Amino acid sequence: MTQPHVPRHILPVLVMAQFAGTSLWFAVNAVMPDLQRELGWPASAVGPLTSSLQFGFIVGTLVFALLAISDRFAPRRVFLFCALAGAACTVGAWAMVRDYNALLGWRFATGIFLAGIYPVGMKIAAQWYTRGLGAALGLLIGALVLGSASAHALRALSGALPWPTLMLGVAALAAAGGLLLFFGTTDPPHAHARVSTLQWRALATLWTDARVRSSVLGYFGHMWELYTVWVMVPLVLATRLGGTDLSWAAFWVLGAGVVGCAGGGWVAQRWGSARVATSQLATSGLCCLATPFVIDAPAPLFYAWLVLWGITVSGDSPQFSTLTARNAPPQAVGSVLTLTNSIGFGISIVSILLFVSLAETISLGALLPWLAVGPALGLWAMGRLVQEERRSPH
Repeated sequence: MTQPHVPRHILPVLVMAQFAGTSLWFAVNAVMPDLQRELGWPASAVGPLTSSLQFGFIVGTLVFALLAISDRFAPRRVFLFCALAGAACTVGAWAMVRDYNALLGWRFATGIFLAGIYPVGMKIAAQWYTRGLGAALGLLIGALVLGSASAHALRALSGALPWPTLMLGVAALAAAGGLLLFFGTTDPPHAHARVSTLQWRALATLWTDARVRSSVLGYFGHMWELYTVWVMVPLVLATRLGGTDLSWAAFWVLGAGVVGCAGGGWVAQRWGSARVATSQLATSGLCCLATPFVIDAPAPLFYAWLVLWGITVSGDSPQFSTLTARNAPPQAVGSVLTLTNSIGFGISIVSILLFVSLAETISLGALLPWLAVGPALGLWAMGRLVQEERRSPH
């Protein structure tokens, strides 16, 4: 199968728009230290705010999937509407930032609209790239990883930029991302016709189709680990660093996931998405298990371990999405990806709440190896796809 010509500007536009749109994710978290100082909020205030956005994203992705929003309507229009709405919610959060309950509501609403940015961006990429999707999604999700990690860089820079400027700047960036994607791209000439009915049978392929089930379960194992690692890395770094040094170190460790996403996408074109995903999932699982042995190790080994973990804990995500998009019913790719995201983020919240709670009474060296349960189950689920890839030439 040959891929129709894709204009060169499409992928850079998708990547920039995805980065800009998903910047909404960290708009409030980045300024929390300033808000805590100015308003007297406790350090624990950031937890409910983070969970509020995550819950909003779960609700949003579930609604978008069940109503087949990105398969019934033009994905570019959905992305534009949600980027502008998410930006408006961030402006609302800025205007009512001193009312903590209102802020929780605005962050929940922001999470809902992010459901029309992250999964829909992947749907648009899947429409354009009938071949080489793993490489395209590697760059696309790499932009999300860099955006999420940038929260730590913004914290490090917060002394130079007042918090209102940061919040309004992120809102403007997200709006610009929506406009860039809408006006900077067109609908693919070979896009599958939009559907007019709900896609219940297609959504059921998450458990009725063996190939879709394999990649989805692998992704769920990955999600058990991913966001909990992102929450825990600053705690691990805090055993040696503090202040601005800690923020920059967290940015570099978590931002290293861009290497795993983009590099994994490049390798997948030659090696296959299933093998790339499982190789990175296995490596990040081993990093979990290595915690007791390296958390007190000399600095070179300690930081090398964290960077390797940062690279691989994110780097498998694009390939799981590639496999799911490739095997899902063509008319329902957007809905299947969105529902998968919804369940995956639900798993991540359970993992975060469990491990953050246990970290109060259990040492990190004894606790973090248990994150390897997710990668282990994911590797087991991916066995079918790996075997198929080995049997077929790439």
